[in-house]
Amino acid sequence: MKIVSWNLNGIRAVERKGLFEPFVASLEPDIICLQETKAMPEEVDADVSAFTGHWHPAQKKGYSGTALLTKPEPLSVTTGLPKRLVTKYDLASDPFGNPNDEGRVITAEYDAFYLVTVYTPNAKGDLKRLGLRHTQWDPAFISYVRSLNKKKPVAICGDLNVAHTEDDLANPKANVGKAGFTDEERAGFVDLLKAGFTDTFRMFTQGNGHYTWWSNFSGARARNVGWRIDYFVVSNDLVPQVTAAEIHPEIMGSDHCPVSLTLAL
Repeated sequence: MKIVSWNLNGIRAVERKGLFEPFVASLEPDIICLQETKAMPEEVDADVSAFTGHWHPAQKKGYSGTALLTKPEPLSVTTGLPKRLVTKYDLASDPFGNPNDEGRVITAEYDAFYLVTVYTPNAKGDLKRLGLRHTQWDPAFISYVRSLNKKKPVAICGDLNVAHTEDDLANPKANVGKAGFTDEERAGFVDLLKAGFTDTFRMFTQGNGHYTWWSNFSGARARNVGWRIDYFVVSNDLVPQVTAAEIHPEIMGSDHCPVSLTLAL
């Protein structure tokens, strides 16, 4: 089974470039997880007829949003975080808005595992959402996936909006303390791993130079001055079934590139 995840930074923008169908044809996924779709389902013209689509747009039009396109039929599909966690971690108190209203999480249950696609809130350039990330969202999300993991293994994919280590961005020293590379965000990723999960890309590939997002300025992508902030993270129990975890920088259309996971299921 091959699962692909991609932050499109707007599915309609990728469509207008004529790059969505070639992306599907090139990677031949069984399941596609999308983040930052920025569209309602009825606004999407891409040919996804080979898949069953599950869309979770933000309440605010043209913002955020996730989607799951699947060939195997899930046992169930849910959107968002459970209300008990929204209440427990007071997510609605964020001045920027309730992140659970922003179309950020889709969960599909399959026979052998859960698949969770997530578009983690960005801390923002002025770090005004860092408190939300560190004390509310990350703990709530980890609590959620830990609860799923008690039932069956979990695969998490998406834009987690954090570079875990210095090897995960081209200029770590210059970016210490900036959004995506603060101690708090990195600690949240460490906490996820400590909760019983593995960063699949690092099972196969070490070192720097492997990135999934590049700024649109100064020819950053051509120079490969990027960040690895898009991941497949799986339950430790699922690790034996992981046969490949890849980054696909050759796929154009967004400031992110797709990442993929292949499971022997």
